[in-house]
Amino acid sequence: MNSSILICGAGVAGLSTAHFLLRAGHAVTVVERSPTFRGGGQAVDVRGVALDVVARMGLLDAVREHRTRLKGMSMLDRDGRELSRNLERTMTGGRFDSGDVEIFRDDLCRLLMQGCGRAELIAGDYATALHDDGAGVDVHFASGTTRRFDLVIGADGLRSRTRRLAFDATDECVVELGAVLALFTAPNTKPLTDWELMYRDEARGVVAYPTIDNRELRVGVGFAADARALRGDEIRQKALVVEHCADLGGDWRTMLDALEAAPQFWFGEIAQVRLPRLHNGRVVLVGDAAYCASPFSGQGTSLALVGAFVLSESLASSGNDFAAAFAHYETRMRPFVDANQGLVDLTRVGPIPDEQMDAAKNGIVLDAA
Repeated sequence: MNSSILICGAGVAGLSTAHFLLRAGHAVTVVERSPTFRGGGQAVDVRGVALDVVARMGLLDAVREHRTRLKGMSMLDRDGRELSRNLERTMTGGRFDSGDVEIFRDDLCRLLMQGCGRAELIAGDYATALHDDGAGVDVHFASGTTRRFDLVIGADGLRSRTRRLAFDATDECVVELGAVLALFTAPNTKPLTDWELMYRDEARGVVAYPTIDNRELRVGVGFAADARALRGDEIRQKALVVEHCADLGGDWRTMLDALEAAPQFWFGEIAQVRLPRLHNGRVVLVGDAAYCASPFSGQGTSLALVGAFVLSESLASSGNDFAAAFAHYETRMRPFVDANQGLVDLTRVGPIPDEQMDAAKNGIVLDAA
């Protein structure tokens, strides 16, 4: 019997899960707190077994067509002078001979939305209460409406509201790694063409690269800080970024001067989510809400894609036994999650070695029973 399923969150995890559940014949509703599509954001990576998931969606050719066009990277000093260059890899996408695909997050989400045309999409709303009576879940929304669903899937990110509601818990499962990441867009005035720039010292890292049409730059700044007191305060967040980069000059200064008027800006802590259970009753979590590995791992998007596939396949193979499906999903995902979250420990001494990344990104068999 097909189910009515609510997915909270229209990011990579939510849209991927919706794609597979719609294909299986379920009635899917996706609720997204943002009232409009969120553009901007960093380039993300689809690696290893996640490429097989995208292929099963029928989107592999399109994802490859929209991949970044970067041809290499330069390490710069704080005044924007080149120290070295690399034609074999970039900092954000890894080595070019890996077969992996780097794509901008907003481009990937647009492609995923093409497979969700039959889903009901509710924009500008979110769940405020969940009441699971064993036979279904009554969901109360911020808009004042109440609806009933057979199952609820939380795909609403690191600070998941669904997780807090369903598990009656605080964010104790969020393991903060003592750093923040700011992402913003800037005009590509120089211009920088198909090339990545990187600066790193003991206190911070800055990376910049153009969009595939080379019309604008996506800039990322990471540094040690406590983000909790700054949540929702964009003015203070931007001021903190400027403060931590005040001594940078050259091209870095030009980019940072564009921060104040940046049309897209995101600021958040670098953290992982470590949960003892991924489901409670008729509610289950997927993606960052369930097992965020942090941007340090380079595997967040791939974890979301693989998790969406494994969850949907677990539901398909379980008949009407959603409890067995959720347990199967968690058993399948746990070793894969642990391996990819473990990559972050390696970043404390430098870049993730290629052999460890290769093992982690391929560490699950999609069709295993």
